[in-house]
Amino acid sequence: MNYGVFIPILALMIPIVAIVSKQIVQPWLRLREKQLENEASLVAEKAAQYAAQTERLEQRVRVLERITTDRGIDIADEIEKLRDTPLN
Repeated sequence: MNYGVFIPILALMIPIVAIVSKQIVQPWLRLREKQLENEASLVAEKAAQYAAQTERLEQRVRVLERITTDRGIDIADEIEKLRDTPLN
């Protein structure tokens, strides 16, 4: 068997396979990149929603803290008044 013929054939096949592979892989890579970009934008949007929700909850907690601390002084004053007044 003459193996001298296989070397030129192999030398031609390697670039052909490389070119065909590039034509197949490149569109797939572009598609994957777009998918990742879409996923990243969805994650960023979700993070923004969570941040907004967290901010609203923090505002509500601040309001509740203010109500309890302001009312706490009033309640303490009322308790002291009740201590000072006789029962009968």
